[in-house]
Amino acid sequence: MKTFVKKIIATENHLNPMALRIPVGIIFVAHGAQKLFGWFGGYGLEGTAQWMASISLNPGYLMALLAGSAEFFGGLALILGLLVRPAAAVLAFTMIVAILAVHIGNGLFMSNNGYEFGLALLAASVALVISGAGRGSLDAMLSKV
Repeated sequence: MKTFVKKIIATENHLNPMALRIPVGIIFVAHGAQKLFGWFGGYGLEGTAQWMASISLNPGYLMALLAGSAEFFGGLALILGLLVRPAAAVLAFTMIVAILAVHIGNGLFMSNNGYEFGLALLAASVALVISGAGRGSLDAMLSKV
């Protein structure tokens, strides 16, 4: 088990992942906070649940809780650099669901509620799954222990 955890938190000592994970983490935290708490102009858990149920993501409350939690807590994990690979994998899956369930029918561009923003976040998440957290992360500190 110890070896498995070491593999998950292993990371190179580069700045590139940190330059990606912090702004992407902030974006995910903000979007998760909209869904869970109604912060930043969001609808909160109840409103998000109703909307998710209206687009056939049922049960709406559970789907809103899962998506909001993935974004909020996954984003926090990216910012801190803690368990970045599993957090980024969950966020990548969340973006795939968002793209396919909400945005794909609207084309690429955000101006039409398309999938370009979700695709960019998906790409960033996949890059972090591959690279790990990088320098300045809790994963880097823990991997030295």
